[in-house]
Amino acid sequence: MLSLGSGGAKSTKPSFVSYVTPEEIKAEKDPPKKEKHPDLLPGEVEFCSANPILKYSQDDLSQHGVFGTLFCTNFRVTFISDETPQEKTAKTFKNKLYGEKNDIPLMCVDHIYGVYDEKRKLITGGLVKNKYPSKMIIHCKDLRVFQFCLTFTKEEDAKKIFQGIAHHCLEEKSLKCVFAFSYMGTPSPEMLRKQETIMFDSPEDWTQEMKRTKANCRLVIENKNFELSQRLPKYFVIPLAIGDLFSYQGKGLPIWCWSHYSGCALFKASFPPVTQEDGDFQKHLETMINAVAHNYLYSVKTEDLSESLPNIQDIQQSYNKFKQFFLIENSTDFWLSDVKWFSSLESSGWLDIIRQCLQKAVEVVECLEKDNTNVLITEEEGTDLCCVISSLAQIMLDPYYRTLMGFQSLVQKEWVAGCHAFLDRCNHLHQKDKECHSPVFLLFLECVWQLVQQHSPAFQFSETYLTVLSDSVHVPIFSTFLFNSAHHREGVMKAESPLAQSGPLSCPTVWDWSVQFDSKAQNFFYNPLYSEKVKHEKAVRKPHKPKHQRQLSLPSTAFKTPLKKGFFKDETDSLKKMLQVKRLSRWMGSPDSPAATTREFYESWQHRPVDYHGLLLPCLDGPAVRVWMQRYLRWIPEVYILGGGSVAMTTKLMELLSQVQDLKRVLEQRDTSQAAKIDHRPYIQHRLLSFGSSGRLSSSFPFAYTRNRSFKPIIPTGLMQRLMVTDSLASQEDEASSVASFV
Repeated sequence: MLSLGSGGAKSTKPSFVSYVTPEEIKAEKDPPKKEKHPDLLPGEVEFCSANPILKYSQDDLSQHGVFGTLFCTNFRVTFISDETPQEKTAKTFKNKLYGEKNDIPLMCVDHIYGVYDEKRKLITGGLVKNKYPSKMIIHCKDLRVFQFCLTFTKEEDAKKIFQGIAHHCLEEKSLKCVFAFSYMGTPSPEMLRKQETIMFDSPEDWTQEMKRTKANCRLVIENKNFELSQRLPKYFVIPLAIGDLFSYQGKGLPIWCWSHYSGCALFKASFPPVTQEDGDFQKHLETMINAVAHNYLYSVKTEDLSESLPNIQDIQQSYNKFKQFFLIENSTDFWLSDVKWFSSLESSGWLDIIRQCLQKAVEVVECLEKDNTNVLITEEEGTDLCCVISSLAQIMLDPYYRTLMGFQSLVQKEWVAGCHAFLDRCNHLHQKDKECHSPVFLLFLECVWQLVQQHSPAFQFSETYLTVLSDSVHVPIFSTFLFNSAHHREGVMKAESPLAQSGPLSCPTVWDWSVQFDSKAQNFFYNPLYSEKVKHEKAVRKPHKPKHQRQLSLPSTAFKTPLKKGFFKDETDSLKKMLQVKRLSRWMGSPDSPAATTREFYESWQHRPVDYHGLLLPCLDGPAVRVWMQRYLRWIPEVYILGGGSVAMTTKLMELLSQVQDLKRVLEQRDTSQAAKIDHRPYIQHRLLSFGSSGRLSSSFPFAYTRNRSFKPIIPTGLMQRLMVTDSLASQEDEASSVASFV
């Protein structure tokens, strides 16, 4: 700065004095930032917020991040960054209810940890007596991990947001506090116009299903007002031979699941009331088993799943161990756990439980398909493992349930109408009673995924559909997975909304996918490699096997099939003896063991020609039971394969299939008689465009597009440290040269 007070000479010291602080200068240049708020859903209310909050990124030791505002509403925990969002390509697969990077539905929160003086502590309740932590870590049920730093926020705001999130996510709550009772979204016109998923909430739905499978059973409508039992559906199907229903108190009734084309059927039942005397108990069992036996050929095999499969507590403990290896907080933890990753997964026992359930379902299928005998599976309530095994058996036997609408109808029939206790098993209300918590429905989806990845052309839906369905269980909007029984659902839904006070509640079902995704995103639910069944003018139904035709001519006496050693036992005459015999719960190595007989059945099926619309069995040997990579690894950038993975293989196969279809169209156009025929598969071309080029996609597509590069090598940490030492490299080179010279 020049000073003119000394005859124009240069001053040795600057004489300019500023009376404005830098903060004031910056405030004059930059206008005050507009306070940001989330885009609230209809009925969503903001509870509390805090700013500035640092959201950590998933890098080494999680020391980098972005500043923003953290909000807690009655639907979610959401973070809005202070940075101006960069222009990005519109994402094809996007959830309209919440974002995967910054939103956490309250029902999706699994655990919250507070970091006090570099020590992590599990928060078990909403009321935190100690001071607020410096960092808050949230583990989600969909295996996302969020880390927020609270040290830059005012103490009052930090304490408020921390206790607000802990209270609304961890405290036991009433069911009417769930966001579904406040959500005011309107049902989509598409869902109101056409409901293709069979809901099994009317006699017509059950009648239609019995007609489709040619079941010779009886529809029960006496429980329409739940006078028979509150633990049974409003409508269900039982064997014809059962007479008076009210004397059984709704317990122990064999509920029809599905009928084989030969005439035999699959039934499930809960245990009879334990308050009865021993004589009444055995008499009740005899009545139920004889009723099932009368359904076809007077033969039935029963199985108590509580003795041959893990209980719900074992399932919960195994999954808790398994999921810990996918809740990665930073890349350093990932590389440290990478050395023992496969052995750790195996030690959790989760994959073995999946294998056991698939094995049990194969045994049920063998009884129905090969032995042509009725099957009755039982457990204490008949709504947990019975749902798993019966659903898997139907998927293996009936190709209708491998279509998208068929699979959704199966879930409605066996799980929703079948009174699976979703509210307790999924712990939506954060109850402290851990004995009733168990991911039974997730176990079923895991088993279905094994079938999908082994026999992809047989399924119309994709693994992305199964992943989204597993996520939707914890979205507190849909009524599908929110109740413990049909009686519970109807009683609550008849109550008036606490906000509207205008009448019965109307929550959307999870099958209304337009609530979460637009039509382009829903294309990812379909498997582009699905082998559609060619429709003939008249379907030819398989005739009964000759030996069964001869058996039908036998006198009307109790028919007893040859005794088969294994899990299943023939039940006809000696019921007392049956009750005293303990079922085997492990595979044995003898030729007559269940594993040996089932393997014979499996190998005979393998020698048949491939039929994706016929019987379908899983391979259970060794590494055939795999980890559901898309669900468990989609949030870990270190495992992304840029331009690779299953999406790259699928895209290439779709391109080849598209070329084959083009050639077929050219050939058909040459034949005038074929020109008028409609191609059954034009949608593959459309869905091929939605995938785009496999070179820009990652293995976690469509949940993550590109990879955040990590410069860590994929080698054990100890070996990496040894290789990074220069002296060690030099000595190894000298040793190698000396060895070479010696040779």
